[in-house]
Amino acid sequence: MRKGVYRSDSLLLLAAVIWGSAFVAQRVGMSYVGPLTFNGVRFALGALVLLPFARRGDRHPLGEAGGDPKKASWLVLWGGGLAGVMLFSGATLQQVGLVYTTAGKAGFITGLYVIIVPLMGLFLGHWPGWGGWAGACMATVGLYLLSVTEAWTFAPGDLWELFGAFFWAAHVLTLSWLSPRMDRMKLACTQYVVCSLLSLIGAGLIETIGLEGIWGAIVPILYGGVLSVGIAFTLQVVAQRHAPPTHAAIILSLEAVFAALAGWLVLGEILPLRGLIGCALMFAGMLSALLWS
Repeated sequence: MRKGVYRSDSLLLLAAVIWGSAFVAQRVGMSYVGPLTFNGVRFALGALVLLPFARRGDRHPLGEAGGDPKKASWLVLWGGGLAGVMLFSGATLQQVGLVYTTAGKAGFITGLYVIIVPLMGLFLGHWPGWGGWAGACMATVGLYLLSVTEAWTFAPGDLWELFGAFFWAAHVLTLSWLSPRMDRMKLACTQYVVCSLLSLIGAGLIETIGLEGIWGAIVPILYGGVLSVGIAFTLQVVAQRHAPPTHAAIILSLEAVFAALAGWLVLGEILPLRGLIGCALMFAGMLSALLWS
């Protein structure tokens, strides 16, 4: 079991690396299409990438379906629908909040799911251990040092970001409960389809969807669809079969660290001393949760 946890944590760390490095691509994509259109197309692409694997299955036991294929299909539809709604809600609230607040505060408030997950998990009977609590606190402080670079002032978008953080936390907890109980490839593919459909419906209502804009953002969309969705989100679903929810939240919050590193390597952005200290604290938080659980 311990070996399975370490393997799952490694997959989550790889997902965080992919999401962090995808930050540049996502920012470029917003220059051509709206956020809902971008999310709708990239999640649809991610579902297409995963579809062949979902049709074959992941050779995982049917869990609570008890070997009944029909019941298993209903479980996947229900579970994937629930995870897809959480995924859509977190991504949408984050984008709306960015209109009314700064990117630094948005990154910090969204990353608060690293402490929200263990708090919400208490109501579901999850005890993260003292190492998990210490790791969550260190990761939260580290995320603050990394993301918040100006005087803290309240902005209307902060509340949207906070709501989004609760949905990201709920998504982590939802996958921790669903992943051991059903076919993970089908679960991942279903949540992408639901998130894509909801995003495209919203885009059709409030955004202008044009092939010219989508084509202009084709490279960021391909990067975001194949790597960020098709691979990274699938790694999250697979890994959370064994990874405790607090482990998952802390490791996935390292996305902010890898985004800062990607900005330094690709865009030449300078990481200040407080940012480096924040990165160190986040890594220390991850190690605390892994080694002192």
